[in-house]
Amino acid sequence: MSDMSDDKPFYEHHVFFCMNVREGEGCRPSCGKHGAETAQKHAKKRIKELGLNGQGKVRINQSGCLDRCEEGPVVVVYPQGTWYTYVDTSDIDEIIDRHLLKGEVVERLKI
Repeated sequence: MSDMSDDKPFYEHHVFFCMNVREGEGCRPSCGKHGAETAQKHAKKRIKELGLNGQGKVRINQSGCLDRCEEGPVVVVYPQGTWYTYVDTSDIDEIIDRHLLKGEVVERLKI
């Protein structure tokens, strides 16, 4: 049983990285082929180093296709439902530092 009150989400932020990989010619782009695994592992490690992982804090997860392939790679932060794209781990750090720590939307990465 959770020790959190029912009016609070289980995680303050639940972050999903699309990890989908499509094979074959003519397929839509896929996040898994554009650094998603590296980005997700980096985020998970950084959140743990900051002591932000766990119940009531931040959860970093993998997901299948989030259906925004042409805008990818993509990550979505809940409960806000803020969608981002990124190029490298410095973009992920900016999302962590500004959105997850300070509650600021990173407009330059938002999709």
